[in-house]
Amino acid sequence: MKGYDRYAYEPFAVTVDLAVFTVRGGALHVLLIRRGQEPYEGARALPGGFLLPRESAETAARRELAEETGLSEAVVSALHLEQLRTYSDPDRDPRMRVVSVAFTALVPDMPEPAAEGGGDADGASWVPVGEAADLAFDHEAILADARSRVGAKLEYTCLATGFCPPEFTLGELRSVYETVWGTALDRPNFRRKVLATPGFVEAVPGAARLTGGRGKPAALYRAGPATALHPPLLRPMEGHEK
Repeated sequence: MKGYDRYAYEPFAVTVDLAVFTVRGGALHVLLIRRGQEPYEGARALPGGFLLPRESAETAARRELAEETGLSEAVVSALHLEQLRTYSDPDRDPRMRVVSVAFTALVPDMPEPAAEGGGDADGASWVPVGEAADLAFDHEAILADARSRVGAKLEYTCLATGFCPPEFTLGELRSVYETVWGTALDRPNFRRKVLATPGFVEAVPGAARLTGGRGKPAALYRAGPATALHPPLLRPMEGHEK
């Protein structure tokens, strides 16, 4: 373009990072890689990498996720990735100025990643969020922001039913919320809010399941037709639940 000096500004790199969550064994897990080269060789990190010259951020995110974790193309292409935010601190990467576009997803029924990773990853694994510490770069900050975002998704969508069996008790549904939000919920309040939300769940006529207690079997429900919650099922404020 006439009059434009492409060398007027210092060049910098653009990367993508992904915080992908699932629920396994009653705990929230995040997909992490082990870095196979410097910087931070041997440290855990979120999957991700550099954009190629003619590549969009989302395309790069899916490519890097497949390369570093060994997840199949079918699994990666089916993920609903949500752009989280951009991380641009000048000193976030010791190699050079690097701006990262972060994505997040909360997905049920995720398979095991490959034991040996590709790219600059030396293996990938599902790690309980509570054990995801000492991550490379600024990935702990990205992880914290991503967990907050997926927690908010449970407030406004019916995503939680995807982590339950086809027919589930309200206790099983409540357990998903408690796992993702990291807080205990009042059982009567949760039941009241769920059943008052149109289209969230539907009762399975005549079906019940023993839950291990001394009381009567718990009624079973299935996911309703709604995709969004009106009103939203808001997380309780710390120390309060109404």
